[in-house]
Amino acid sequence: MELTKVTALMKATALEVAILTGHLVLYPSGIVAERLSPAPTPTTITPGSRPVVLLHGFVDNRSVFVLLRRSLVRHGRDCVESLNYSPLTCDLRAAAELLGRRVDEIRARTGHAEVDVVGHSLGGLIARYYVQRLGGDARVRTLVTLGTPHSGTTVAPLADAHPLVRQMRPGSEVLRELAGPAPGCRTRCVSFWSDLDQMMVPVETARLDHPDLLVHNVRVSGIGHLALPVHPTVAAGVREALDAGGPVASGTREEGPGSTSVA
Repeated sequence: MELTKVTALMKATALEVAILTGHLVLYPSGIVAERLSPAPTPTTITPGSRPVVLLHGFVDNRSVFVLLRRSLVRHGRDCVESLNYSPLTCDLRAAAELLGRRVDEIRARTGHAEVDVVGHSLGGLIARYYVQRLGGDARVRTLVTLGTPHSGTTVAPLADAHPLVRQMRPGSEVLRELAGPAPGCRTRCVSFWSDLDQMMVPVETARLDHPDLLVHNVRVSGIGHLALPVHPTVAAGVREALDAGGPVASGTREEGPGSTSVA
């Protein structure tokens, strides 16, 4: 391995350790479900400012989104809500159904026809199952995934005892479902993947490649898995993805002008 790559990996690992330490401090605060945003009056509904639902990853909770949530609110998103699914969940399909119920509740409460969803790691896979397999594409305008194993990850083979981990393995029944045809899926998908994400093996598994989906892949350099939902440059990329106007062309997998590079 070249010296520059070793140095980059060491820096990314040090950042991951620092983020993990901070996250362990915040983790207890995210166990309890958050208070729901108050229902707006018709005059306070901001056109174009769709509610954003944040969905955490495996053995995590909403506390992972503290900084991203703050960034979204600061830049004009007046309804940002997090969904905790139970740590006892053994099937991501059940979590996807829970997400669907929460999305419908938010739509009814806020008066918005659509929401945006940001999912970290497994959370992105749950949200993708919702829009692809449960009709969520009629309700989710944009889905942003951060370090999500779209093609399955082979990391930590000893963790296969947990059903959710098995569902994230290449060739699992769930991933075969998601690889199947999805004609007419209307949700615009933006997938952020990092070249130093050690939870994604191989790292390219966090790219979303599907001929029927509206996809834009964004390559991030120099940070690891835990940094994706907290790094300010990624947060800026997420805001840009959510604020983008029209959808990208079906099957597009660009990594040019729209790519993100984090030092």
